[in-house]
Amino acid sequence: MTAFGVRLPVLALGLLATACSDDTTTSPGTTKTAETTTSSSPWFQDVATESGIDFTWQSSAAGDYNLPEIIGGGVALLDYDQDGDLDVYLVQGGDLISTRATPPSNTAFNRLYRNDGNMSFIDVTEATGAGDPGYGMGVATGDYDNDGDVDLYITNVGRNTLLRNDGDRFSDVTDTAGVGDRGWGTAAMFVDYDRDGDLDLYASNYLVWSPETEITCQAAQGGEDYCAPGNYPVAAPDRLYRNRGDGTFEDASETAGITTASRTGLGIAAGDYDGDGQVDLFVANDGMPDLMWRNQGDGRFVDVGLTMGCAIDNDGKEKAGMGVGSTDLDDDGDLDLIVCNLVGESDSIFRNEGTYFIDTTARTGVKAATSAYTRFGLGWLDFDNDGWLDLYEATGRVQRSPESGDADPYAEEDVLMRGDSSGRFTLVSPMGGTTSRTARTSRAAAFGDLDNDGRLDVVVVNRDAAANVYRNISAAPGHWVLIRALDDNGRDALGGMLSARVGQRRLTRPIQTAYSYFAANDPRVHLGLGTASTLEDVSIRWPDGVTEHFGSLPVDRIHTLQRGNGQPNP
Repeated sequence: MTAFGVRLPVLALGLLATACSDDTTTSPGTTKTAETTTSSSPWFQDVATESGIDFTWQSSAAGDYNLPEIIGGGVALLDYDQDGDLDVYLVQGGDLISTRATPPSNTAFNRLYRNDGNMSFIDVTEATGAGDPGYGMGVATGDYDNDGDVDLYITNVGRNTLLRNDGDRFSDVTDTAGVGDRGWGTAAMFVDYDRDGDLDLYASNYLVWSPETEITCQAAQGGEDYCAPGNYPVAAPDRLYRNRGDGTFEDASETAGITTASRTGLGIAAGDYDGDGQVDLFVANDGMPDLMWRNQGDGRFVDVGLTMGCAIDNDGKEKAGMGVGSTDLDDDGDLDLIVCNLVGESDSIFRNEGTYFIDTTARTGVKAATSAYTRFGLGWLDFDNDGWLDLYEATGRVQRSPESGDADPYAEEDVLMRGDSSGRFTLVSPMGGTTSRTARTSRAAAFGDLDNDGRLDVVVVNRDAAANVYRNISAAPGHWVLIRALDDNGRDALGGMLSARVGQRRLTRPIQTAYSYFAANDPRVHLGLGTASTLEDVSIRWPDGVTEHFGSLPVDRIHTLQRGNGQPNP
């Protein structure tokens, strides 16, 4: 018997949907490859051991199949000490039942690793006070108090935590700030939705859940396993906090209209998706329609996901939305979307047509290649600096398959796809582009240039296995730039948009940290330029809508562009 009186059949995390009509379907656990595979030398090498990062996300699973055990955990890349390189913050799980009151050991705390250059990291958790004992899910980064230091917001099963960066230490200011939601927190992001110059906070929730109301389900091959969210009675409403500018937040969830739709949020992104000058919010939901919160400009939001064509896929199916990517794939100046999903469901690529989206997944080659895996963290970025976006996806099942091994029945190999000038993607061999092929149950993936060499690296969090620190070792002969855009407070201009001309192309990239799954990423905008030796006509549209021009920039360098140092629109 379960808490609801009956033992329910397992459905897997999210809806077990068949693949769309123009794909070849596979059963969970089988392996299917795309028709075209790009064979190449490895793109990434795992340097976790030599880098000094020794971290395992502890699910503390003990056979009770508590659903949070299969969902977490998170990772952030941030320059907390303002020394010019990215540090790594890893969100821990621990004992789901007792962690809230008494952490069983120091290993159950989140960990902060300081980058001392050239991929060498030092654990500074105790020295900085950055540890949090909650059963952690995800993390968001942003300078909410405009003091020039990057702060941390951690989502937990239970009370979320806001850690204010005071320069050399972090302080828990959750209660003072008023952002300690006690639900099941998942994805979160800092965003200035009201354009008043300080960062507000959006925090997604998953289900109304407690250990006392947990249920278990039967796996297809027998035995107990984790249940799908559809087996639980109540999805949880998200929270929207408006920054008052004095270190405190107002819970604006109800007045803004966010509580009108309670969904199972897992992935999140922000941008001006309809071109009206207001930042909108996109939330990927597990087994429910995704949300596109259109910003009305008066503090209120309305969900237009269905009418804009990005709530369900081209076949009218709700998918198990996990990780999210948001950037301009087709160089038309607006933001497109990608959402990754469950095994048997392909990713969804939504091309932005200005006032609506078109599902173009099949024509990109992504549809056939991805449906054999359960994908979580994703990076829609140019990893080989050839000028075209690639796709990295961290994978791991949420239910056992008949072919599952005994060591980790949920483990899979990650996926890497190379993009080209036609907008198509092909699988890279070796699998995942890594020097060693190891299947793990991967969740969060964060992306950024950890060694400042112009090639994007990856940090992947794994369930009950060591985190991967993937150094980009691709040949990457192309040119590149990294651009950090700072507003007049000296903080990353999250929600802004960078545009630049490369030959006949105009590239548009959002200034963002919130994408992927339970992750916060490098705030710097990375542009792979291929053979182009100049970057011209660089401009930034700041979050309040004002645009500045910065002319041409030298390539193969890291640039910092400060608001007020450019030229205004003529």
